[in-house]
Amino acid sequence: MKIDLAGKTAIVTGGANGIGLACAKALAECGARVWIFDLAKEAPGEVAARFGAEGIVADVTDPASLEAAFEAAGAPDIVMANAGTVFFEPLTEHRRESWERTLAVNLTGAFYTVQLAARRMKPRRVGSIVITASTNSYDGEAALAAYNATKAGLLGLLHTAANELGPYGIRVNAVCPGLIRTRLTTAMYEQTEVVKEYFRQIPLGRGGEPEEVAKAAVFLASDLASFITGAALLVDGGQMACKFAPWNEEWAEFDVDHWKLKE
Repeated sequence: MKIDLAGKTAIVTGGANGIGLACAKALAECGARVWIFDLAKEAPGEVAARFGAEGIVADVTDPASLEAAFEAAGAPDIVMANAGTVFFEPLTEHRRESWERTLAVNLTGAFYTVQLAARRMKPRRVGSIVITASTNSYDGEAALAAYNATKAGLLGLLHTAANELGPYGIRVNAVCPGLIRTRLTTAMYEQTEVVKEYFRQIPLGRGGEPEEVAKAAVFLASDLASFITGAALLVDGGQMACKFAPWNEEWAEFDVDHWKLKE
């Protein structure tokens, strides 16, 4: 089955890089008219133009800025609330400004995005919203107190929005990526011993690519998921299903960035 989004208008916040950019490109490949919303420093217009999309400067923490961007894009059929940030700081040393910035972008920004999208979708009685949550919505990874709190909070927003908007024909779902190769994780991927141990805990034996998350997000946004709402789809290589590390040197070996069975 092919996902056909011809005639649809799609908005992706934080769409100028990483998972957001992969989502924007995937939506465009399926025929949607795509708008990237992102900060000025990310050059959303320039990035979008490379694949026939449109971009506009918008700050998800500023309702007025976000409202103006929505007005420019027109009534959306699909909205992906993807903008996010992260600070790695131990709990007892976590700075107030880091905490407040993370909440402002990851949680409050997602709330504003969902709210503005819903206001435009309700009169038309149709629409699909996809939130980028995380495996960190469920666990307490060290040095990520603010990030974990916001990603857990997104599930509350997801469930509430799905409940309230369902009667209007609006579906709200989330993707929950595990460790994905993006700008934020490049340094980690460059440390072979670090990813070797991390990927030991993942049944598929590796990290993910932004395009793999995008495929899941586009599926949820499409009519192929017409009876799915309120769902949080894990895109994590099986990490959250795993209690004990499935990979060991007795029968497997680590090759650059992934585990594989020995010949």
